[in-house]
Amino acid sequence: MFKVFKEELDLGGKKLILETGKIARQADGAIIATCGETVVISTVVGAKKVNPVTDYFPLQVNYQEKYYAAGKIPGGYFKREARPTESETLISRLIDRP
Repeated sequence: MFKVFKEELDLGGKKLILETGKIARQADGAIIATCGETVVISTVVGAKKVNPVTDYFPLQVNYQEKYYAAGKIPGGYFKREARPTESETLISRLIDRP
């Protein structure tokens, strides 16, 4: 069984809870951050071999805000999550570009 680590911090009068070891065990690293009613999962996966030709740090960010997480359930024909919106793509690029 995997060991679960949990840390509670006081952040500006609110309780921030950081947990790891619960989910996304196939990822190289995963953490669940909870602050009030907001819950965020962040995962990291890295290559096992270093590419000597690459002279930069290849970082890719995939930001997704799920409809059901925001309390919006799509109805009618579109019952599944769609491709990333323009806003989600722009947020991802702001994070992974210098």
